[in-house]
Order: sequence, then C-alpha cells, then structure tokens
Amino acid sequence: MEKPKDAIPISNKWVLTKKRNKEGNLVKYKARLVAHGFTQHPGQDYDDTFSPVVCFETIRTLLAMVPGKKLKVQQLDVKGAYLNGKLTQPIYMEQPTGFDDGSGLVCLLIKSIYSLKQAGHIWNIKFNDAMRCHGFQPLILDPCTYIL
Repeated sequence: MEKPKDAIPISNKWVLTKKRNKEGNLVKYKARLVAHGFTQHPGQDYDDTFSPVVCFETIRTLLAMVPGKKLKVQQLDVKGAYLNGKLTQPIYMEQPTGFDDGSGLVCLLIKSIYSLKQAGHIWNIKFNDAMRCHGFQPLILDPCTYIL
C-alpha cells in the first residue's frame, strides 16, 4: 500500500535458523521475519507494552498442593503466541528484504509479529479473553493465575 504522509514505517530483518535432530543432522531450515521494534514511536505505534508474568510464589504454592490433593500438573507452550494478537493501531513496515520491489510501498500489519513492543501485551489480552470465555477468572493477587 502507499505510505501515508505521517507514517514512519518500521524496518525488519530475517532471522534464519537451521534445525537439527539428536544426531546433529540438518532436518529443516526456518525463517522468521522480525520487526525492529526499537524503531517504534510511543503514542504513534503503540500505547501499552505491559504484559503480566506469573508470580514465582504462586507456582511454588500450586506445586506444593499437587501431592496432597493428588492433582495432575500440565504445562502448556503456545507456539507462535506473539503472532496471534490483532493490532489495534496501524503499524506500517518496510517491505522485507528480498521482497522489496523498489516501488516505495509499505506493508500494513494486521497481526502482531515478533519484536513489536506491544506484542506481549496484545497476546495477553487475547489469552485473557479466551480464558474468561471458558469460565476462568484471574486471581486478584496474581492476574496470570486463573481459577474455575
């Protein structure tokens, strides 16, 4: 799209990695487009960056309760979590290296990508909404811990 007059597009870079198996053999190549979040401007590109983190004391307390109540512990890792947040402010990004056609057009990001300053905050909002939708409520003293 055409760059708006007041927009300052953020730059980006490709992060290339090689994935290997246990024996050290190359299994696949991976590429990830990462924004240069340090070029973002507060108030223009983002407002909030805060993303809560679970208290270590909460984890210790819950793990201490497991044997006495004969509970099961499960761990969850959401792959690409920061890629699932929908942006609320327009973020313009330069065309990625290798895709720049010299036209001067910019990309309008709809969803978050890695290294945006607000990526963690946006993901936390989406996760919180999903947990509440399933009937979970965050604890007052530790908003990263949910109860049903």
